Amino acid sequence: MSKSNKVSQLFSVKKIAIPVTIGLCVAIYMLYSNTDWTEFSKVNWGLRSISWMLVGLLMMCLRDVAYMYRIRVLTDNKISWRNSFDVIMLWEFSSAVTPGIVGGTGVALYILNKEGLNTGKSTATVMLTALFDQLFYIVTVPIVILMVGTQNLFPVALQKEFFGIVFSVKGIFVIGFVITLLFGGLFFYGIFINPKGLKKLLIMIFKFRFLKKWQHKIERVGDEIIQTSRKFRNKPFSFWAKASLATLFSWTARFFLINFLILAFTPVGDHVLIYARQLVMWIVMIISPTPGGTGIAEFAFQGFLSEFTPVGLAGLLAVLWRLASYYPYLIIGLLILPKWLKKVYS
Repeated sequence: MSKSNKVSQLFSVKKIAIPVTIGLCVAIYMLYSNTDWTEFSKVNWGLRSISWMLVGLLMMCLRDVAYMYRIRVLTDNKISWRNSFDVIMLWEFSSAVTPGIVGGTGVALYILNKEGLNTGKSTATVMLTALFDQLFYIVTVPIVILMVGTQNLFPVALQKEFFGIVFSVKGIFVIGFVITLLFGGLFFYGIFINPKGLKKLLIMIFKFRFLKKWQHKIERVGDEIIQTSRKFRNKPFSFWAKASLATLFSWTARFFLINFLILAFTPVGDHVLIYARQLVMWIVMIISPTPGGTGIAEFAFQGFLSEFTPVGLAGLLAVLWRLASYYPYLIIGLLILPKWLKKVYS
């Protein structure tokens, strides 16, 4: 079997049909059970509403342009703007058809390699991309919490008690943030301070019997961290500033889509709190077992953000949000993939 066929299998009809089917079922449920069409008929579809919706779509475009710019910075402009578009769209496409907890990292390595980067450079680029995203989250969360406090950050309605134990979004968020902080700190230490020391630490940890079967893989991860450190630790300040700003723009634009979408239907009193709720919601989506968080994301939107939406329209807005932020990558990926495979294997 050729490599191109193996890649095509990663994006088989079955794997694409699963998130689409889940998404359609959840969308129908949301529109049928959680949408008040009487309230929807009262919406004034004037210039104001349409303008805010268009601004929301502009946020998605800015997000992708920021990602494209960042990938060009991290690869020292070895990938053209045209090819960076393919890379980002296929990366997002792979993330859309794999569980949130898995992501599209493995496919991203392959895509960058086929775009002309050697294995070491591809690995270093993907690892640094992950580090920038983690650092954005680690830095942003404390700042936002200082601005809005914790009292309104976690929806009380999402807390459930089972057998006397309270399961809350706050608990999930704290665990997720600590894990992100741990991995971000380890990557930062390994890339910028002591890569060989981190490799030795990882190998020592994975000597335990129940972890030993992954020891070979963790040694390879250690080698990749050392390679990444060699390639990037002596970069000038301008390099880090450009990549950091691109990360900030991409994530801010991703979150502001919801702010502007809500503005299309109703005035918004606290944009910062909506932004903060999305930071918490992101942790829930990233551990989702469904492809691209499909199904989980729509219900999470209703649980976290319904109080900011017009009464009876949270379900509709959740569907519109996914239509703008998720399904376009499925469509664009399906259109790009055949041409891209033909290009890289020609």
